[in-house]
Amino acid sequence: MTQNPALAARYGAPRRTLSRRTARILIVLGLLAGIAVAVWLAAGVSAPGVSFKDVGFRTEGATRAEIDFEVSKDASATAVCAIKALSETYAVVGWKEVRIGPEPERSGTVTTSLTVPLRTESAAVSAVVDSCWIAAG
Repeated sequence: MTQNPALAARYGAPRRTLSRRTARILIVLGLLAGIAVAVWLAAGVSAPGVSFKDVGFRTEGATRAEIDFEVSKDASATAVCAIKALSETYAVVGWKEVRIGPEPERSGTVTTSLTVPLRTESAAVSAVVDSCWIAAG
């Protein structure tokens, strides 16, 4: 394609387009990156050595919610779980970190059932465990 110098001076030079091969490579790399992020997020919901399960929740007025959940971890470890309450629009209206200490009288993997009250800034329609991890030190 020949270019008119007057048009190039007025509108600028035409942009180069990506070749089909380059476009395909970029699409494949994007898909691989998306798959890698999905796997990382799925595996990262709970850290190694700790797992959790939401059991239920209750809302008590516009400023309080309560969540029931179970945490499984090594008896000697201390876990921390982040709890959140959500509004109708999925906005976080309450947040709390709960520490589950070691149980020296037990060994192996132990499962602890907890009921945690949570203060909220407005009415919550759900409460969930966001994530759990083993505390350092």
